[in-house]
Amino acid sequence: MYEHDVIVVGAGGAGLRAAIAAQEEGADVAIVSKLHPVRSHTGAAEGGINAALREGDSWQDHAYDTMKGSDYLGDAPAIETLCKESPKEVIQLEHWGMAFSREDDGRVSQRPFGGLSFPRTTYAGAETGHQLLHTMYEQLVKRGITVYDEWYVSDLAVTDEERPEDRTCHGVVAYDIQSGELSGFRAKEGVILATGGLGQVFDHTTNAVSNTGDGVAMAYRAGVPIEDMEFIQFHPTSLPSTGVLISEGVRGEGGILYNSEGERFMFEYGYASNAGELASRDVVSRAELSEVNEGRGIDDEYVHLDMRHLGEDRITDRLENILHLAKDFEGVDGLEEPMPVKPGQHYAMGGIETDENGETCVGGLYAAGECACASVHGSNRLGGNALPELIVFGKRAGQHAAGKDLGTAEIETGQQGEYELGEVDTPVQPGEVEPAGDAVADGGVAADTGSLSGHDVVEHAVKRERARIQSLMDRDDGVQHAEIRSDVQKSMTRNVNVFREEEGLKQALEDIAEARERYRDVFVKDPSRTFNTDLIQTIETRNILDTAEAITLGALAREEFRGAHWRAEAQERKDDEWLKHTMLSWNDGTPELWYKPVILEGEDKEYEPKIRSY
Repeated sequence: MYEHDVIVVGAGGAGLRAAIAAQEEGADVAIVSKLHPVRSHTGAAEGGINAALREGDSWQDHAYDTMKGSDYLGDAPAIETLCKESPKEVIQLEHWGMAFSREDDGRVSQRPFGGLSFPRTTYAGAETGHQLLHTMYEQLVKRGITVYDEWYVSDLAVTDEERPEDRTCHGVVAYDIQSGELSGFRAKEGVILATGGLGQVFDHTTNAVSNTGDGVAMAYRAGVPIEDMEFIQFHPTSLPSTGVLISEGVRGEGGILYNSEGERFMFEYGYASNAGELASRDVVSRAELSEVNEGRGIDDEYVHLDMRHLGEDRITDRLENILHLAKDFEGVDGLEEPMPVKPGQHYAMGGIETDENGETCVGGLYAAGECACASVHGSNRLGGNALPELIVFGKRAGQHAAGKDLGTAEIETGQQGEYELGEVDTPVQPGEVEPAGDAVADGGVAADTGSLSGHDVVEHAVKRERARIQSLMDRDDGVQHAEIRSDVQKSMTRNVNVFREEEGLKQALEDIAEARERYRDVFVKDPSRTFNTDLIQTIETRNILDTAEAITLGALAREEFRGAHWRAEAQERKDDEWLKHTMLSWNDGTPELWYKPVILEGEDKEYEPKIRSY
């Protein structure tokens, strides 16, 4: 068993920032990651980091834009924390040597982004995430922070009290991909989940193949509520053949969207008569698909994004890697012709319920970054708000886990305070199928562990996980995970996409239930213990099933049109009924639906819901 004060799971932007912050507070920190840090998906972020740095801008304006972008489903304490702390975190990155793009006078450059009232998006060409990741990895190495890379965390070691609010997380169980060793990692002070997104729930996504919702699923099964899972962002500009992201920075610099008729449809058809291409992402994605559905798409699939008029000098200075992506994946020269683009799954606004300090309702368990939901983004994230979320809430989670007093959180976690139970009519019983022997573990809650020491709780979790893996490896026949995963991904893309209908959502739930049945017979074809990616992906597929079901349940339950959630049967935002967070708790393998209020009261103002137009 390995022991440290703080264990950080994941080595992307949030994980690196959390580890640095905890180490600065004097904690013995270790990162456990299934990828080497510089291979984390944060490196694929292109656009930039929103921060109110210039005269004429303010954190208050940034907060208002973020709340409006969230369609008033964001929580004010989290939003204001993000917007107040982002400027100093960006300056910290600059002091650490991050290679930001600069103006002729030496100031860090900022450009317009969708949904912003001021050009406050700080960037490093069109590879901001790459620069951020390497800058923070340098700090990690400088500090000598321990990294267990290519160790896959498959389970949490959590006690089994009846109420999740009374449980404690003492560590994690991880599998060394190189050697096949399964070991426990005990955290004396806290575990921070920074496992990133869940894009592999869909078959057309900008996310890497490693983004399988591991942290969300493990926390969910350990009893931590997950919040607003129905809100999935589809980025308007992904390449049709691969899902590779084309940065919003292209539109921020002045790129134009055209349909097959050569019309600038964002204006021509009134989708965003003021902001045009710089409307919020949900607005632009719906506009593009509407053009395709109404017969004005190109090849009945995509639209064109044109940046030729910006000129070669400006493009190569600020968007050079976009030229490479378009050429490599679509064979298009962005200097000479427009690029094909269509919406692709990009980001999960929902995730593990936390407060503004990154803490969950389970003692000693934190989450930060895309796997967490504080809630900063509500029902729709503004471009440029993901990277500041990583560094602001990663830092706060690291500090709090290491013992720093950040004050009393305003956001409550767990089923306490004001909440209401909910119901949703489903065609099948959601949740875990009755386990077949030891093949399916009971999630993160270790049986009969309430009276055990932290060390023993971790040992118990290791023993249980070892039995589960052995059961998977012992089978010599059955269903391979890839078949199950592919079918679920196709169903989610078909039924739980930008446009959602009740019939399709119910079909997705039926498909997921069938996939759960098939997963009972899943087996690992590769018999080896070293570099067994078949085993890792088999475990990941279970996480995909849990997160896919949670997204679909929330989407079926929420009968309104808000932010990224469009319902054919409910074409209006219903603040009187639905100005509340959708919550799911895992009770003995069955999802429980409930709701809690949105917090619109900020530091010195209350955010009043208004019609959201651009």
